[in-house]
Parts: sequence; C-alpha cells; structure tokens
Amino acid sequence: MAQQIELTNTVKDSQLGQRLDQAIAELFADFSRSRLKEWLLNGKVQVNGEVVTKPRTKVMGGEEIILQAELEDEERWEVQDIPLDIVYEDDDILVINKPRGFVVHPGAGTPDGTVLNALLYHYPNIAEVPRAGIVHRLDKDTTGLMVVAKTVPAQTRLVRALQKKRNFVREYEAIAIGRMTAGGRVEQPIGRHSTKRTLMAVTPTGKPAVTHYRVAEHFREHTRIRLRLETGRTHQIRVHMSYLQHPLLGDSAYGGRARIPSGASEELANHIRSFDRQALHAVMLKFEHPISGEEVEFHAPVPDDMVEMAEALRQDAQEHGLQEEF
Repeated sequence: MAQQIELTNTVKDSQLGQRLDQAIAELFADFSRSRLKEWLLNGKVQVNGEVVTKPRTKVMGGEEIILQAELEDEERWEVQDIPLDIVYEDDDILVINKPRGFVVHPGAGTPDGTVLNALLYHYPNIAEVPRAGIVHRLDKDTTGLMVVAKTVPAQTRLVRALQKKRNFVREYEAIAIGRMTAGGRVEQPIGRHSTKRTLMAVTPTGKPAVTHYRVAEHFREHTRIRLRLETGRTHQIRVHMSYLQHPLLGDSAYGGRARIPSGASEELANHIRSFDRQALHAVMLKFEHPISGEEVEFHAPVPDDMVEMAEALRQDAQEHGLQEEF
C-alpha cells in the first residue's frame, strides 16, 4: 500500500509575498519541488483549512499549511532474494558495489532480477521511497559504486545534490582504445540516437553533458584513464569517449571493436577479443551525507577482469620497449 503522510507547518513572516508553491518548497524541503507542485495541483494542500490548488496564490505569513498526500510504493515490482555487495550502510543510506551483468532498475526486457528487486527484499521499508531509493544508475555491465537512499528525506537531498552538481563526486576507471596523448574535458550534449533507439549519441538537441578525464597509464594501443562526471546522462562516459574516437575496450555498442597491437602474443590477442563488456568501473564516490552533512567517501577496488586486462597490456608494452610516462 502507499504510505499516507500528513504534515503541518506555518508560513514564516519572512515569506510574505511568496507564491504558495515557493513557500511550501521551503516549508517541506524533504520533497522535490515537482512532487510538491503535483500535490498542490491535485488538492493535497490546505491553507488555513481551505484546499488551495493555485501555485501563484500569495502567502502573507502565519498561515497554517497542511499537506495530506500519498507516497507511492514499489509493490508492483517483485521482491527477490538477490545478494548485494554492501560497502557501507547506516539508517539513511546504503552504498553498494555493483557487479557486471546486474541491471539497476526493471524495464523493457528486464522485468526483474535487478538491483531494485534485491533492495525491496533486503529493505522492505524502502518500498516507501521513490524508485526504492535509487538516485543514480550504472549500466548493466558497468561495475562499481552506487549510493541508495533508505528514506524519503535522504533520497530528496541526494537527488538535489546530484542535480545541482553540489559536492557530489563520481570517479571512474576505464580502459580506452587508442593511445591518448593527454587528459581533458568533453562538453558535448547527449540525446537519443537518431536511428538506434536503445543507444545515445552526441547531438545538438541533447541535454548538456560534461566529462573530465585524465591519462593514468599508456599501453601500446590502449590507455588506462580516470574520469569524473560533472553531469549524469545515460551512457555518458561511453558516448563521450566514442566521440573522442577512443571508445572503451569491449564496448561494441559504441565502436569499441578489438584492436590488437602489432606483434602481440596470441595470448594477448585472445584476451582482448574475449573481453566482452565495456571496461568501465565506478571506483570512487564522495558526497555530503544527506542527513548529517558530513563529507563521506567510498572506494571500490577495480574488478579482476579489468586488473588482468591492464596487466596483460602493461606486460605487452614492456616487452615492446614502451617507456611509461606516468
């Protein structure tokens, strides 16, 4: 069942002349402006005992505001006993290390078996939080760190921090195809691909997207890189690296076809050909705890498949006399 909520607050004298939608956004800051406005329009807000549905209604200060609404749960999704790799947990948040092959949210073609289904099993009360507390996603075959909110206030504040790019740092490790000369910044809008509707692309009509990257290690035909997201568009790193003509190793969807260094051993060639996912791992998360305000930072070790791939490329580079610059 949906969770029924009833909250009461009083308009501050300092809010004199504000629009009602602005006033309730300040008074009930644990909820997003869009959700509060929807409740307002649907008659869920009373001012001095009278239902008001017009966002532009002015407040004078001293009015009693009553908010009566429902928080929809996620009961339509199946509850499944799927193990989670917990990096950190407290009463408000959960940080997990997601393995490859694990979809985050049910969708077309993946109705269950997802992180969301697992969260509903391990934390039944998380059904009261929108999207079961999921505030950002990783692609199915991208590994690494995700933060999940266990309460509505934590979810609202984490989403707000992400949207405002405020003290929320996401760092990734990747192996790109080609020898990159230096780090840099990609600022190119990303939207749905014009013909391949399951993919994204750099397009003038897309949403703003910014990715920062730096070179961590050179190999002969590949580069190990570290990246930071300034925005969080779908497939952002994969699309931006493809745009730079340095797609990620193993990312066949965005042009990451196997590139075998000349004179490479058959063992290395087979290793590169058999790497069957994008070489991308969310290695670090840093943000302000949504309730305590304390800065927290989490790390997840690079998974074995990427470690072994980097070591094989490193050995090949050394055997062919490449002097690493870093």
